[in-house]
Amino acid sequence: MAINPLISAVESKLAQRAPRLAVVLPGGQRLGAVDPRVELVLADWGPLAHVAAGQIGRLAEDYVEGRARLEGRMRDIIDIAAALVDVDPTQPNGSARWWRGLLANSRSLARHTPDADAKQVQFHYDVCDDFYALWLDPRRVYSCAYWRESAADLRSAQEAKLDHVCRKLLLKPGERFLDVGAGWGGLLLWAAQHYGVDATGITLSKNQHAHVNRLIAERGLAGRVRMELVDYRLLPDGPDVRPYDKIASIGMFEHVGRARLPEYFAKLQRLLAPGGLLMNHGITAGGTRNTQLGAGIGDFVERYIFPGGELLHVSHVLAVMAETGWEPVDVENLRPHYGRTLWAWSDALEARLREAHALTDERVVRAYRLYLAGSAMAFERGWMSLHQVLAARPTGRVQDGPMRGAQSAFPFTRDYMYDR
Repeated sequence: MAINPLISAVESKLAQRAPRLAVVLPGGQRLGAVDPRVELVLADWGPLAHVAAGQIGRLAEDYVEGRARLEGRMRDIIDIAAALVDVDPTQPNGSARWWRGLLANSRSLARHTPDADAKQVQFHYDVCDDFYALWLDPRRVYSCAYWRESAADLRSAQEAKLDHVCRKLLLKPGERFLDVGAGWGGLLLWAAQHYGVDATGITLSKNQHAHVNRLIAERGLAGRVRMELVDYRLLPDGPDVRPYDKIASIGMFEHVGRARLPEYFAKLQRLLAPGGLLMNHGITAGGTRNTQLGAGIGDFVERYIFPGGELLHVSHVLAVMAETGWEPVDVENLRPHYGRTLWAWSDALEARLREAHALTDERVVRAYRLYLAGSAMAFERGWMSLHQVLAARPTGRVQDGPMRGAQSAFPFTRDYMYDR
């Protein structure tokens, strides 16, 4: 490796884009800021080329693997990282470098079998329940919160999100409700306790399955609430199976895969009664053209956080829903809410790093530090988005009365979603 040209390239990059960053070389030489906000201390020479090229994903791997050390506030680290990126990941000329390469349908299908999905979900969610509890809210809601009130704390914002979903679905006492990818049970239990539904949750995480069943027993909800360890594809459906009245899928369809998306929406439709409502809430790609070059969510996240994840633009999601017979009746973009949610998680983890290191592997802590703050940055800049798509399964018949022509229970206006 020719070191001197790299040093010159890094010095130029720091001067132009990151004047508050100092890079400390293996021999002790310092480049960049004299009074830095952030220091990048290199244990070997390899990461120097990644700084010169603005390869933030590779630098993140260097940090997780111990080839480099970061000193400074995480918010400052992420601001500097954003300044060093030399491409727009939502555009074709940038997405090939920021996102993973093209996932052909055959590869996407192979990556999303029931066995493969179970292993990928367990890789992420079964890290350590106590580790997640350090930085999530008390209900461990691991999806975008909803800041109905700007001054709300994370707990209140997550409860507002749970209620926002239940209100959109028009949940009523006695209805059969299915939560696909129920996590640690936040929505499942909220819907049962606040809306009186008969609730079923499913997950592929063994830890989550055990945790939620403990909560069901502790709260005396057995018989009305259940949590099953099962793939959504294996749920029974058909003319002899009673369908659900309402279905929610919150933060789950990112794991489905582009090639499996028609199968996913077709299966959920078979599980739902005619006229019923589906809430599909998930992360979407920030640009349209980048989906042509890569359906993945980045090499770093693929390796350390969410193996098998694929992001799609909301336009593609809506097209597949229409092709599989759904009628989208409401679409809401919560991108700014997810940026704030991720910063809340990041700040909580940063405040309890000593406890985190005691609970799990050092590499896991490093990876999540970058993942949470880096994702917050991506949502703030529009590189990723978050959409709630409320869809109805049409009844196929025209109703009489003032709602004549409607084919679902969805009202004429959206007022019911927001009126207290």
